[in-house]
Amino acid sequence: MHEVAVMTRRDCHACEQAISDVRRICSELGVPWSSQDVDADPELRAEYGDRVPVILVDGREHGFWKVEEPRLRAALSP
Repeated sequence: MHEVAVMTRRDCHACEQAISDVRRICSELGVPWSSQDVDADPELRAEYGDRVPVILVDGREHGFWKVEEPRLRAALSP
């Protein structure tokens, strides 16, 4: 089974939208997801910087700045 993570930061409108999109898509597909604030960890902040939100699928970077819904659905298909 796949797993999605959204790397975010506080007060980020794009992050809020990405979380909303990922929540909806993953709920429809029955895929677990989580979010993590990159500013809570210096290593994550260094890795993701200003590219947030970053969407990870199975621990690998899938995209950043916005959720490309058709592409994410395809990545999560069996």
